[in-house]
Amino acid sequence: MRSELNIAKEAAIEAGSVILNYYNADYEIQEKGYHNPVTTADYEADTRLKEILLNARPDYGWLSEETVDSRERLEKERVWVVDPLDGTKEFIEGVPHFVVSIALVESGQPTIGILYNPVTGETFTATQDEGACLNSEPIHCIAKEKMSEMVILNSRSETRRGLWEPYAGAFGELRAIGSVAYKLGLTAAGQADIFASLRPKNEWDICAGTCIIQEAGGKVIDLNGNNISFNQEKTLIEPGLIAGDIQAVDKTYKVLTANT
Repeated sequence: MRSELNIAKEAAIEAGSVILNYYNADYEIQEKGYHNPVTTADYEADTRLKEILLNARPDYGWLSEETVDSRERLEKERVWVVDPLDGTKEFIEGVPHFVVSIALVESGQPTIGILYNPVTGETFTATQDEGACLNSEPIHCIAKEKMSEMVILNSRSETRRGLWEPYAGAFGELRAIGSVAYKLGLTAAGQADIFASLRPKNEWDICAGTCIIQEAGGKVIDLNGNNISFNQEKTLIEPGLIAGDIQAVDKTYKVLTANT
């Protein structure tokens, strides 16, 4: 029997192929909400993911950004939590900072995590208690001792809105990159010290990345200092989150919540 990790990797690569067919090509763009675009690529990748993952494991539940939610998933022991194209704005702009994100959740915790960037070929993977990898090579969260030297991955939109201005002097560099999931993968791979968001995110944005961060020796908390549980009735994680090396997360939490 194929492992869940292999099933998820196959699905991610298939969805990535769908996305690449549309990358820098013609496709339809719609607005789900203010500054929340969705494309033909999102929908077709979602359809392919659902076909592969649920055909392989028909008893599992399903939660996806591009599928109408059903309470049935709350009764399932295992649930696929996916974002078929995390970083749609970057995809539209032709910026290769987007990924296919797939997680398997059991008892509220992600036990499998896959992030696949179809442009760069980067494949971040993690299985509970077995560590995390980037393109099959083990990865680990790292962090500099001094916060003034840390690189923080954050949101381009949050930066544009000025939300990070109060913290500009606290860190070495605020580096704005697109996809939330991609930022989690890069942080797990030690390419930055911390990923932090000052705005709410949905489960499908962070579920796979949370598994990868945790298996890379780090942790993910919300801005109330709590660990995050998945496959919840309310999928929005508020008010924001911090991910990375454990000590670096604790230091960052103190800075971000000092004035709240």
